[in-house]
Amino acid sequence: MKQIRFSLLLNSLTAIIALTSSSNSYAFDAEAAQVLAKKNTCLLCHGIDKDKVGPAWKKIAAKYKAMPDAEAKLTHHLTSGEKVKFPDGHEEGHKILESDSPADTQNLVDWILSL
Repeated sequence: MKQIRFSLLLNSLTAIIALTSSSNSYAFDAEAAQVLAKKNTCLLCHGIDKDKVGPAWKKIAAKYKAMPDAEAKLTHHLTSGEKVKFPDGHEEGHKILESDSPADTQNLVDWILSL
């Protein structure tokens, strides 16, 4: 009887772990990420689920999620000022994210990728 209970418990725990874990799971503080995005006026150009001047963050997340170096690429994009192309064809340097720490930047990247 004890072995059956233990087996049921083990199977239940395995199922819970399988359902809650993912290869692309990101730990983040969504509220802090949104505060940083607002502070940097990111939402003027990007909607969460709707394109504005720039693509929606959900669209960005879908593009980068499958890439093994998604976090590094998105972090570089937010911190380097690299050129971005606008719908009308002109190019500008992307605004460089101002944050108090690399951890804040990482939190924003993880939140975007979670969308």
